[in-house]
Amino acid sequence: MSVLHLLGTAGDGGAETYFVDLVRALARGGVPQAAAIRKHPGRQAALAEAGAPSTTLAFGGPFDLFTKGKVAKFARARRAKIALAWMNRAARHTPAGPWKRVGRLGGYYKLKYYKGFDFLVANTEDIADWIVRQGWPAGKVRVIPNFAAEPPEGPPADRAALKTPEDAPLLLALGRLHENKAHDVSLRALRALPGAYLWIAGAGPLEAKLKAMAAALGVADRVRFLGWRDDPAGLYRAADVCVFPSRHEPLGNVVIQSWAHGLPVVAAASQGPAALIRDGDDGLLVPVDDAEALADAVRRLLDDPLLKIRLIQNGHERVASEFSEAAVVAQWRDLFADLGGP
Repeated sequence: MSVLHLLGTAGDGGAETYFVDLVRALARGGVPQAAAIRKHPGRQAALAEAGAPSTTLAFGGPFDLFTKGKVAKFARARRAKIALAWMNRAARHTPAGPWKRVGRLGGYYKLKYYKGFDFLVANTEDIADWIVRQGWPAGKVRVIPNFAAEPPEGPPADRAALKTPEDAPLLLALGRLHENKAHDVSLRALRALPGAYLWIAGAGPLEAKLKAMAAALGVADRVRFLGWRDDPAGLYRAADVCVFPSRHEPLGNVVIQSWAHGLPVVAAASQGPAALIRDGDDGLLVPVDDAEALADAVRRLLDDPLLKIRLIQNGHERVASEFSEAAVVAQWRDLFADLGGP
């Protein structure tokens, strides 16, 4: 008997990364699993390594008449007790059957895709409250946060290889090159931080626009566009400050990962980071779309070593008490047990 994960997206992003992290964590916790995903060699290899049998399906649009039936066949073959859908596309192709259907929501998704589901899991209190306000029964929603993956052993990323001086203040920004992630705000802030460098790890549709903006602002020589990276731990270790100015961010997994890696974080006060961060205690918050405030907060951190130490220590404590792998896996196992799963 197993939990069947469904992931219908083919790209690389925070949700897809956490999907793999959770499958691996549940495997370490002894939960039998399988997965139906879109073709992605990297994820397929990660699932195999975690001992989770997988099948690749189309997960197409409204005219895809075959994926749902193939999911049902695979679910029966794996004796699935729970079908866990990650995001809307997967939910649309999750068939009814002798298993419980659970939707995992990391954002404010359209609930029409989850009609008939048995349970919803939100990764923040705010998303859970929003779900209930849409008319979903309060007794059929639970909050299970993301966990911070244990940082693997290894050295910092090589600054020299990325043409970054060893003694330069280094800012790290992670996330898709998308309007919501507000990398443009980080670029404008960099102009007010002479001598500092900025690494941007992520891929997306705004890459050309952001590179042109960096050139127009006169900071292109101090910005490194790293593309999608599978080795974020080295980046966290090499940087001095994580900047996270997202305009729209339901959770802010980068915040949790920064805490786990001992990197102080400055974030915009969008929904997720504002709910996570205790301003001045375990991170610094600035107004959304305010490059000057972002630069001021970074400068404050760079100039105040004691503040930096306090944020790092308190962030570590938050991870240990609220966002550890063990704590989050225990919550998932409790939910699976409540629903008659493994």
